[in-house]
Amino acid sequence: MLGKRFSIGLRTTLTMFTLTLLAASSWATPHESVLHSFNNNGADGVNPYAGLIFDVAGNLYGTTVEGGIHNLGTVFELTPTQGGGWTETVLHSFGRGTDGAGPYGSLIFDGAGNLYGTTQLGGIHNGGTVFELTPMQGGGWTETVLHSFNDNGADGAYPLASLIFDAAGNLYGTTQQGGIHSCKGKTCGTVFEMTPREGGGWSESVLHSFGNGTDGVNPQGSLISDASGNLYGTTYQGGIHSQGTVFEMTPRDGGGWTETVLHSFGRGTDGVSPNATLIFDTTGNLYSTTIAGGIHNGGTVFELSPQDGGGWTETVLHSFGNGTDGANPQAGLVIDATGNLYGTAITGGIHSDGAVFELSPQPGGGWAETVLHSFGNGADGINPYAGLIVDAAGNLYGTTVAGGIHADGTVFEIAP
Repeated sequence: MLGKRFSIGLRTTLTMFTLTLLAASSWATPHESVLHSFNNNGADGVNPYAGLIFDVAGNLYGTTVEGGIHNLGTVFELTPTQGGGWTETVLHSFGRGTDGAGPYGSLIFDGAGNLYGTTQLGGIHNGGTVFELTPMQGGGWTETVLHSFNDNGADGAYPLASLIFDAAGNLYGTTQQGGIHSCKGKTCGTVFEMTPREGGGWSESVLHSFGNGTDGVNPQGSLISDASGNLYGTTYQGGIHSQGTVFEMTPRDGGGWTETVLHSFGRGTDGVSPNATLIFDTTGNLYSTTIAGGIHNGGTVFELSPQDGGGWTETVLHSFGNGTDGANPQAGLVIDATGNLYGTAITGGIHSDGAVFELSPQPGGGWAETVLHSFGNGADGINPYAGLIVDAAGNLYGTTVAGGIHADGTVFEIAP
């Protein structure tokens, strides 16, 4: 059962956070369409900060931080309709009783079609939750809180990121606060594991508490894993220069995990404050973004390359903020079969309301950046915080936290 449940969960996680192979296509004249404009008038969600996922039938799923019946966020589904267009359905409204509130992270599936995610707030201790949504026979979904975080003791608190599965069906994630170390009066964050118990329920364990010495602090992005079961992620602050890190978690023989800082941001024109998930390419290099830093202080796209004999070398591939370029990328990247990278920037572009960009490796070295779409024209969305996903035809899908007809955020598609 766990093996089957893991299969789709891993596939979804890999699609979003590791190596995503886009269809090879020309982006000379990309076309953007708003598939849904959220509306804070009734039970609809508003302000989607998280990215989307597909199911096997081509439906889209996501979360909104606010809106819904209790105005504390939703899980929604977008279904393509015959003849064109999409229909949105709210699957769950957060905020009733000890339910979670404010889901900032994306969702993942298991093999049985259940959805899993996190909320930043809510739960028994108001420190956030891990939740599961289960489809019911006859329609509708049932939500179960699997864990309520508690910023009191060694537990994590206030998770912003989504989850990943391992091959045994365990869940892994990060919390931006909590743990045993204090950072300027607040706790520094954790990596945690959720393990299904025999007979039902889940057990949570903190694998690492950030904030010891030159360690990173405040992880806000999701984790990825390699074929050996090592975990990789970023922290928004901490490290040698207090500007964020890339870290690796390695399972030890006999139990426990060892954390290693692979790179500390903030030296010279380096990026600072990485908020995003990492991805691998086929040769084992890591890629992601920083929200600030770089030559123009508008953020960067960076590459980390493993070195023979150990260690990693970081290279800034692009510095945002020059002219009508995008700026301040918050989310991670996707990569296509020819090595092009695609992502979003919160601000910048022609209208200063954010952009979708492409980075292409050049034959003689270096990378060329192209803005595929600038948000903010008319009823378009604005401020895309989340990353992109792709369908089999090479169309890109994402969310904007604001904009649209009702100014409450959108789901958009960009077609080559």
